[in-house]
Amino acid sequence: MIRRMMHLYWRFSRGLTLGVRGMAIDAERRIFLVKHSYISGWHLPGGGVEPGETLLAALRREMREEGNIDIGPAPEFFGLYFNPAASDRDHVALFVLPSFTQTAPPQPNAEIVAHGFFSQDRLPEETTPGTRLRIAEVFDGAVRSETW
Repeated sequence: MIRRMMHLYWRFSRGLTLGVRGMAIDAERRIFLVKHSYISGWHLPGGGVEPGETLLAALRREMREEGNIDIGPAPEFFGLYFNPAASDRDHVALFVLPSFTQTAPPQPNAEIVAHGFFSQDRLPEETTPGTRLRIAEVFDGAVRSETW
């Protein structure tokens, strides 16, 4: 009985968390990556979807905040991934941005300490495994994983 009550408590008190990431690919087929101040490695830009926010609104906001990137009219939804590293209820939606505008290179700040466009064969050494897998899925047609 107590176990069932605890299960119900967790089910209703802690909802699904959802994030979004964007893979901006420039005319030279380079990928925009960021390095955060609070977590190690190089990542695709993105972040959490706020309450009342759509996936595309979150993508627009995160790409502007982290890369001064306007996503353009047709971001392509690529996949939805379970992200167990964050929690057992976290998911990340990935969009590919074949068309975008970067108004100016972003300036390093308290959140983003480095950024850049990198070709697939010259990714920074500290590019995270999940980021590398997503790049291989998009560029090489690698089998898509269900897990980030």
